[in-house]
Amino acid sequence: MKLRTCLLFAIALVQFGAAEAQNKIMVTAHRGDWRNAPENSLRAFQYAADMGVDIVELDLKKTKDGEIVIMHDATINRTTNGKGVPADYTLDEIKVFRLKNGLGRVTNNPIPTLKEVMLALKGSGVKVNLDKSYDVYPEAYAILKETGTLKQAIFKSEMPFDSLQHRYPQLVDRIIYMPVVNLDKPDARKVITDYLKGMKPYAFELIFTKDTSAILTDNKFITKTGSKVWINSLWASLNGGHDDDTAVEDDNKEDSWDWIINHGATIIQTDRPKLLLEYLRKKQLHR
Repeated sequence: MKLRTCLLFAIALVQFGAAEAQNKIMVTAHRGDWRNAPENSLRAFQYAADMGVDIVELDLKKTKDGEIVIMHDATINRTTNGKGVPADYTLDEIKVFRLKNGLGRVTNNPIPTLKEVMLALKGSGVKVNLDKSYDVYPEAYAILKETGTLKQAIFKSEMPFDSLQHRYPQLVDRIIYMPVVNLDKPDARKVITDYLKGMKPYAFELIFTKDTSAILTDNKFITKTGSKVWINSLWASLNGGHDDDTAVEDDNKEDSWDWIINHGATIIQTDRPKLLLEYLRKKQLHR
């Protein structure tokens, strides 16, 4: 009897722990902690990891000699003291330039490579979301395999499942993947269900300018499969106006972060990682 009671108690603890984990919200730092370091810099990713985020988001570009570097824009003009597109330069040449901070001042931070970022975060438990990467999946995959960090990277795109499968049939079953789904489009639910039939995505990134989609009030058909729901709190155009500025500058959490949480988000990507982490921890919604 005592053994049976102990077993039941242990099972209850496991179930409670699983339920508690499901209630936690993961935080993604958009381009790292760019308020305290240049966006998409190695330092910005390290700062974000140190503060306890679950995921950092970054953007990939290819140099003239085929190396993968971190850069959001088509050109390096805005974020560095250089000019042109990454493909104009070899890795050695592009490494000469320095990133600008949020005030537009040149810092001593070079443009990092994907390899450098993955090695810096290796073993940290922080995942890396590979944005603007669809055209360089094979190159990114090779770097992740080389560095032993394949399980830390999340590939993403706005492509439907059949397009992904057609272009990268050899990678579909080997990568952690997240579709980006525009809920403003009439085929949004079909895009999601096609992915759920074809693979098990890590999450679905839901973007929307209007917050009227039925998927926002009924997305358990996603989470019951084990996939997560990712909603952005940056940029009002991605979340129907339920954004970081509303939360921070207007001090209106109800119509911003709380709204996103109440509409099923299990991952929130933010430009205010420190403040969002503090808010979620206060509500016991972060690990």
